[in-house]
Amino acid sequence: MSVILVFLLVVAGIAGWWLSQQRLMSKPWLEQGSTAAFPGTESGPMPAAKVGLGVFLAVVGCLFALFTSAYFMRMGLADWQPMPVPRILWLNSGVLMLSSVALQCALIAARKRQLETVRFGLITGGVTAIAFLVGQLMAWRELMADGYFLAANPANSFFYLITGMHGLHIVGGLVGLAVVTTRAWAPGWPADRLRLGVELCTMYWHFLLFIWLGLFVLLAGWAASFVEICRQLLT
Repeated sequence: MSVILVFLLVVAGIAGWWLSQQRLMSKPWLEQGSTAAFPGTESGPMPAAKVGLGVFLAVVGCLFALFTSAYFMRMGLADWQPMPVPRILWLNSGVLMLSSVALQCALIAARKRQLETVRFGLITGGVTAIAFLVGQLMAWRELMADGYFLAANPANSFFYLITGMHGLHIVGGLVGLAVVTTRAWAPGWPADRLRLGVELCTMYWHFLLFIWLGLFVLLAGWAASFVEICRQLLT
C-alpha cells in the first residue's frame, strides 16, 4: 500500500502541474481586456484527444502501480531469488531519455511551425524508441543465456512481465508516432492538427520514460530503500 500511495502522490503532482499549464484553473470571466492581452485564453476547450490520453495514462499508471505492489509483496517470500540487472539496461535508459528529448524538441518546433525540425525530431524519437526495444530484447537474450528463464523463479517472471508490458506500450506508441510522422510529410496537413499530434506523442513518451525509470529503480533493487524512507516520512 505504501508503494501505491507514493506512486499516486507522484502522479497527482505531475497531473496538477500539467493541468496548471493548460489553464484549467484560470477564471477567464474575471479577466478584463481583449483575449490577446491574456495568452492562452483565446483557445477553446481542451481537445478530446488530450483528455482521452490523460485518462488512458492514468489507467496505465495504476496498472504499473499494481505490478509494483505485487512485486514487493512477492519478494518477501522465501523462494524469491533476485536477478542480476544487465548492464545494457543502463544504455537502454539513456536511449529512451534521448527519444523523449527528441519528441520534446519536435513539440517546440511544432509550436514555432518549423516543419523540418519537427520531422527530424519525430524520426529521431522513433528510431531511438526502436533502439530501446532492441536493447530490451538483447537484455532478455543475455539473461536467458545465463539460465534466467521465465519459469525458473518468481523474480524472473516479474522481470519479463514488467519489462514486456512496458515494451508493448512502447510498440503502441510507435504506431501513433508513425501516424503523426506520416502526416508531417503530407502536403497541406493543417499545422494545428500536426502540433496536437506531436503534443500527444510527447506526453505519451514522457510518461513512458517516467514509468521506465521507476521500473528500473525497482528491478535494480533500489526501490526498497526508497520506500522505507517514504514510509518513515509518512509516519
